Amino acid sequence: MKRTIISPPSLAPGALDELKQWLAITTTRDDAALTALLRSALDACEGFTRQMPLEALCEEVLPATRGWHDLSTTPVQSITSLATLGADGTRTDLDPGDYLFDITAGGCGRINLLVSPEQSRIAALFSAGLAPDWGSLSEGLRHGVIRLAAHQYRERNDGGGDRSPPAAIAALWQPWRRIRVA
Repeated sequence: MKRTIISPPSLAPGALDELKQWLAITTTRDDAALTALLRSALDACEGFTRQMPLEALCEEVLPATRGWHDLSTTPVQSITSLATLGADGTRTDLDPGDYLFDITAGGCGRINLLVSPEQSRIAALFSAGLAPDWGSLSEGLRHGVIRLAAHQYRERNDGGGDRSPPAAIAALWQPWRRIRVA
């Protein structure tokens, strides 16, 4: 399954302001780099917790076979549409009677294809995320994102090293971590 973020989450000025305050930066010279570090820290947060922190509009491509298909992104807030994907990239909306949508109590999005379309792939459009905006994100997740972005900023010239979040950040994110059983 391949996920594409159609509309990324808005960091608004709040996230950047918090990071600049943490780093004691008062100029706008590094705003673009700091915003990129915030986005990277959000990606790391999702990788660690297995949950998208901020709500975004996403699309996942799934096989077009009958039966239930789980979306890999969590927590799903809403599933908007379903379309078949032709070999040339053309999209055709599926008839609403040909599928069912379901969102479990745990935020897992599921699609049940009741028919087998002619194409071999389908695209599901949905929104997912724990919080609708930066200000609504829980304190532990938000503080961990700020601390990781600050850590990356301070270590930017050291080149590489361990890519996992430092232990203090992992401790902040641990309560939201989803465990997968194989």
